[in-house]
Amino acid sequence: MTLMCNLLLPRFHAPFPRRAYPIKLPHASFKHTKSPLPDVSERAHLPPRVEWRKRFPAIQPSVSHRVSLNNPESARLVASAFVPSTSRDKVIIEAFPGPGQLTRALLELPKERIKKIIVLEDYPNYLEYLFPLETVDSRVKVLPVPGFNWDSYTHIDELKLLDDVPKVAWEDGIHPQLHFISHLPSTVEGEQLVAQLFRSIPDQQWLFQYGRVPMSFVLSDYLWKRISSPISTNERCKLTVIAEATSMCSPAVPPQALLPYATHFHPARPLNPDKERKFSSRRVGNPFQAVNTYPLEDQAIKKGQLDYWDFCLRRLFVLKATSLAKAIPPLAPGAQTLIKMVTDPDLPLSETLNIEKAPRSLTVEEWKILVKAFHEWPFAPEDLSIGDTFVTKERG
Repeated sequence: MTLMCNLLLPRFHAPFPRRAYPIKLPHASFKHTKSPLPDVSERAHLPPRVEWRKRFPAIQPSVSHRVSLNNPESARLVASAFVPSTSRDKVIIEAFPGPGQLTRALLELPKERIKKIIVLEDYPNYLEYLFPLETVDSRVKVLPVPGFNWDSYTHIDELKLLDDVPKVAWEDGIHPQLHFISHLPSTVEGEQLVAQLFRSIPDQQWLFQYGRVPMSFVLSDYLWKRISSPISTNERCKLTVIAEATSMCSPAVPPQALLPYATHFHPARPLNPDKERKFSSRRVGNPFQAVNTYPLEDQAIKKGQLDYWDFCLRRLFVLKATSLAKAIPPLAPGAQTLIKMVTDPDLPLSETLNIEKAPRSLTVEEWKILVKAFHEWPFAPEDLSIGDTFVTKERG
């Protein structure tokens, strides 16, 4: 069985840059914290929470915006919500686990729920507390690779870690075994990552080659609002529409269960707040939530049409509060023709648009109408990259 055969298509770029990494990272190369490390057997357990700031200082840029559950009880609550009692033989890929409080909570679940956990983490201080899990539980495989990099998932294929996972037909429901879990960094890159994951669903790429694989995230309240904002709100954006078009998303635990932030997460408070002022909504220390997502059987974005959705969403959300009557013409040279196409009186009312609506007020079904018209327009740009120059070609 060939895994990830479509992963490296040209469309897949940021946030998964191709870069070299060591397949095997020797433990001796890790940069330890200044205080002496406990021995390996002791590191199978995490230090008390009061020691986390000293043991896992979040001062390096690569981890300064990474938030991890550090309260054992909170981690158990989230683990049980991600992998409930009805689960059996789950094969979990866990990215950005930090030191592994959630990983340990998953391993504490009844063994019939968890068959295997593949952990992706490349920060040395965290790896010091993740590798020992392999010695105490044979279900764990830790890979010292970054969760942002597509090559990390290709490496999973090379190690044949998913050879025992069946492919499930899209119409046969949510995949019962394979499951992706991740803490999402509080950065633009974290938002890009989750957007890329949702974008993988319509063409059944990445893990979705196996079927409708569920994903669970620990993410900032800011990012959750970007994913789930209702129609006409300021936070509604391209990511919101892509998420709604591809998945059913909902909180895994009540948001208040993870408040206040400092009771549940590491680092406990913002670092370098002066530098963070411009991005206060993403700042470490703001509320986090736990969320489950499930790919929809009926995808609004049809196979092969993701580029058209990307193009329309990007350009129209620049004018998200402007009526479609004014926002559509700048979409591309001659795009005013699209207004006639989506207001054709000969079409059923369900297939037309109210062009007085603004982009942020459109439902997914209304976006389908607009993108369908753009896709069928003979003079749509051939180059769907975002820029000021359009190369058009009449299509028969």
